[in-house]
Amino acid sequence: MRRIEEIYWLRFYGCLAVFGFHFLDRLNQYLNNVYIDLARIPTVLGTPIFIFISIFLFSARYGDRPPSGFLAKRLQYVMVPYVVYGLIYSLTKYVNLRREDVPVDLVDTLVDYLIYAGWHGYFLIIAMQFYAFYWLYSRYGLERWLPPGPWLVLGSLIGIAYWGLTRHFAIDPPGYLLWIAPLGWIYLFFLAMLVVRHYPQLALQRLHEVPWIKWLSRPELLLAYVVAIALFTWFGWLEHSSKETWVVPLFILFTLFTVTRLRSVRATPLVKFVNRYSFGIYLAHPMFFAMVDFAHEFVPFSLFVYSLLLIVVGMAGSITLNRVANGIPGGGMLFGKTLHVPADRQTPAPQIR
Repeated sequence: MRRIEEIYWLRFYGCLAVFGFHFLDRLNQYLNNVYIDLARIPTVLGTPIFIFISIFLFSARYGDRPPSGFLAKRLQYVMVPYVVYGLIYSLTKYVNLRREDVPVDLVDTLVDYLIYAGWHGYFLIIAMQFYAFYWLYSRYGLERWLPPGPWLVLGSLIGIAYWGLTRHFAIDPPGYLLWIAPLGWIYLFFLAMLVVRHYPQLALQRLHEVPWIKWLSRPELLLAYVVAIALFTWFGWLEHSSKETWVVPLFILFTLFTVTRLRSVRATPLVKFVNRYSFGIYLAHPMFFAMVDFAHEFVPFSLFVYSLLLIVVGMAGSITLNRVANGIPGGGMLFGKTLHVPADRQTPAPQIR
């Protein structure tokens, strides 16, 4: 059994990327310049990272034999927090609009958040779809018809076409229905399955046995692509979110670089700490951002103080809420379970066969 130390680093990065993306959204209300756009570039990988990690770990742990009750357990741990936080965010939105004398219907607000996935928890709907697909893929041997190698290429082209065409034709269904469709994310599934297949060679640094990974994981290739993105950003030619055509190759290059370079780099205590509360941070941080915004209405802060409060209150509040919730029976199920992350360096990290 081999330890998957780099997953800690990926989850740490993904958590901070999502947090950072929403943080920059807040700052964008006060600063709208190219430097904010440049800062967004590394944050667009947050949502794809979480999807990739989930499929990677399931395939690494269970192979083609997902355990009994796999889907029921995933449904419980993912969709219950979706409903709980969806209710919190939708009711908060309703109260705020009413406070501002904006005419709004409670039922419409609930439908927008819970049915149309119109909040950042849309990621949970995407994840649940791929959990179900992993179960079908493994249980019924779909690899025979959907081999991960060719389908990574095809899935990437599908994702690029999906995001490009929906933007070109200005397709805009209610909520985030456009975002939760699996077509834009299917490449992540096959990338995870392919990395698991070749992980023994990656772990032992036998990249010559997988030449296409050796070539795509080269740091100079990733650097050149990032420089190109930065140049396009500087001239105002790109939009920045995880739902853009240019994110697909960026994520593939970044992930292959990471899994081939961080294999032997031990996760620090800080990285493991953030990992432990990453689900809670993902779900709760906009709620604490909103608290800072509410206070800002009555006690205007300087931009520096406002930014600092967003970071400190957003991170500390999310972690505290998650810790308190998981200390109450059933609280983790409602507000997102903490991950079991070994604190000492001698305890094995996540495993792969």
